[in-house]
Amino acid sequence: MKKIIFTVTNDLTYDQRMQRICTSLVSAGYLVELVGRKFSTSPSLIDTNYVQKRLNCWFKRGKFFYFEYNIRLFLFLLFTRADCICAIDLDTIIPCWVVSKLKGIKRVYDAHEYFSQLYEVVSRPTIYQLWHWIEKKMIPRFKNGYTVCQSIADEFSKEHGVVYEVIRNVPVLNELKISLGNEKIILYQGAVNKGRDLDKLAESMKSVDAELWIYGNGNYMAEMKRVVEKNNITDKVKFFGMLSPSELKSKITQAYLAVNLFGRKGLNQYLSLANKFFDYIHAGIPQVTMNYPEYQKINQQYEIAILIDDTDPAEIAGAINKLLNDQMLYKRLKENCLKAREELNWQKEERKLISFYRNLFNE
Repeated sequence: MKKIIFTVTNDLTYDQRMQRICTSLVSAGYLVELVGRKFSTSPSLIDTNYVQKRLNCWFKRGKFFYFEYNIRLFLFLLFTRADCICAIDLDTIIPCWVVSKLKGIKRVYDAHEYFSQLYEVVSRPTIYQLWHWIEKKMIPRFKNGYTVCQSIADEFSKEHGVVYEVIRNVPVLNELKISLGNEKIILYQGAVNKGRDLDKLAESMKSVDAELWIYGNGNYMAEMKRVVEKNNITDKVKFFGMLSPSELKSKITQAYLAVNLFGRKGLNQYLSLANKFFDYIHAGIPQVTMNYPEYQKINQQYEIAILIDDTDPAEIAGAINKLLNDQMLYKRLKENCLKAREELNWQKEERKLISFYRNLFNE
């Protein structure tokens, strides 16, 4: 049996995409090991059909963390058997390349993000130069790869001369208990990071007669709470922190509508196709999302969202209030979500993933 090692820098508990990928490949007959990071707050690992490994680091963030983690990952990969190493995003790509060269084994790049174009990167010139240099040097050396949407695949082809597959970050299709939507709850799930314009979402709530529930954490959480207090909307905006994927699924269905916002402060945000976008569809919940290329294409086909051109608080509030007050529109979008989830699901998407690895190993 061929063995594939996947490498990430995050906590394995919350990475739904990697959980789906690893589970599908084990079911297809591969040995799979997922390597990630051990946090002081990491919960116990859930039982899976693939091997999980957490690496402990002394440093918790910044350049020293990345340096330490890459050294530890290099040593782990060097002394662990594998037929293929798959780097998830740029922050694990160097040790994957070095070890694959030393061992003469296959290597794959899975771009969850357009990493060098993240807001957290492009907003810091020195950091941008470093990651952009790594990207230019490394991606052309990974001829085999895939990413989450066609827009990023096209950019990689143009910038780095690689032709990558598109394997979207869609949920597994499960039976759905339809919510009656009695409570007017607005939901945001995901990273609470700078560049998401969540402060503007909070400000928009001053003009919305509903509650905003936020599930997630990130580098903007403290500032976000200050914004909420400053605008006197602590009774409207509730923070629930990180939840496991199974817990999150039950919470999403309680919402009336959801939001998926990205400020256009980096090419990654503009070209994004976030997993939360599909999570909302699978929960049968209409959403307010950005009028960016990937969301446009899907919404033109299925009409499951209201698209907005920017994250001005007045525009966000206007779109939310339209969904809250226009019952015919809301019902149509909800019904369309239920149809779209039958097409946009992991049972169909995993076929491309398995085909990719079958071709990689000439099976």
